[in-house]
Amino acid sequence: MRRAMRNSVVVTLSVLWFVPTYLLLVNGTTPANKYSGSPQWLPNGFGLLGNIESAWSDANLGPAMLNSLLYALIGGLLAVIVASLAAFATVVMSVRRRALWFWLIYVGTLLPLQVFIQPLYSAYAKTNLYDTQLGLIIIYVAFCIPFAYFVMRNYLATVPREVTEAARIDGASWWRLFWRIHVPLSKSAMVAAFVFQFVAVWNDLLFGIALTTSPNIRPVMAALADLQGTYAGTAPPVALGGALVVSLPTVILFFVAQRFFVSSLKLNL
Repeated sequence: MRRAMRNSVVVTLSVLWFVPTYLLLVNGTTPANKYSGSPQWLPNGFGLLGNIESAWSDANLGPAMLNSLLYALIGGLLAVIVASLAAFATVVMSVRRRALWFWLIYVGTLLPLQVFIQPLYSAYAKTNLYDTQLGLIIIYVAFCIPFAYFVMRNYLATVPREVTEAARIDGASWWRLFWRIHVPLSKSAMVAAFVFQFVAVWNDLLFGIALTTSPNIRPVMAALADLQGTYAGTAPPVALGGALVVSLPTVILFFVAQRFFVSSLKLNL
């Protein structure tokens, strides 16, 4: 009985979770000239390719996707490297006040991002970082470090201390211990942390709108938002078609990195 109830709850939640995706697919494939103005629950023709073509040209999605790819790759990689070093220092090395260091790094995730916009805008305007790729990369790296640190710290806490003690007895330096032992052991956790941060940067809209104005600098979500503005004049199916294209890189990345998630889960269990 319990198993049947659990399965029913899981199936119900899965169906509810899939409803927005279903509406996205149905309305994204509806031809723009057949859209009634209200959400479609049943397919009404197939205009997906036309919608994607319109979104691609109207929002200039190609360069915007390349910009987001640059930001997500560099931001995610640098954040994971810095977070791994910080986690290694606060978990493996003999650092005093480890709890204090943890909260100093992690506290950035506890504040709403909106509180950073005004000081960031003022600082970027004064330092000529506003509307630049370097400016966005810097903020994305800083934005990604706390959560990546949280993941890496929790993972390194599961590594037996005997590994560190044996390596130190054999004369290994802290730097050698990190790169030759802990990085290979933490590969699955690092990949998982990178995937999460890649998706976070790729899906960012707030910083993309607040800190950029040029089409050749803005990330893809800011470009996609132009299709849905009050004065855009774009039919919703076109914007939804663009959203489907924009979501593909993150979906592909999750499938490619799936085995690392499974490996990380098994090791933590």
